[in-house]
Amino acid sequence: MVTGTYLRLILGKATSAVEQFDRLSIDGTGLHITDFMILEALLNKGSMNISTVGEKVLLTSGSMTAAANRLKKKGFIERVRDPLDGRSYYLHLTQTGLRLISGAYQRHSKNLDRLADCLTLEERHTLITLLKKLGRQAAELNEYLKEQLPKPPS
Repeated sequence: MVTGTYLRLILGKATSAVEQFDRLSIDGTGLHITDFMILEALLNKGSMNISTVGEKVLLTSGSMTAAANRLKKKGFIERVRDPLDGRSYYLHLTQTGLRLISGAYQRHSKNLDRLADCLTLEERHTLITLLKKLGRQAAELNEYLKEQLPKPPS
């Protein structure tokens, strides 16, 4: 019988190996993984509000601000004030940033394709479907478990 514990073990090992592969693939660009993810989002989606970029790459506002400052200092992005909301900024790739991430993304994408080559197209679709199903179940059970936690004394 395949228990939930065994499934979690296998999923954890696979996740760890894929994350290591991802980091090693990105390491050759000279970018930190979060910087790569931000530049990749801007490459694929175009200029975006800083908070939108943070949501897409799963960074807190503080981490996103630090990363944006770092990328601006390196000349990879510009911060352009939002004309509709003067309190927020749009992040925009500079020509230097565009050249860097275009090549880096292409190499990384080829590496990810090589990783996925062990799966047939049908297996890829099945894996995506099953991982989404498992993720939805985990999210639902997270809410249940939160409700079961002891309440702090008032």
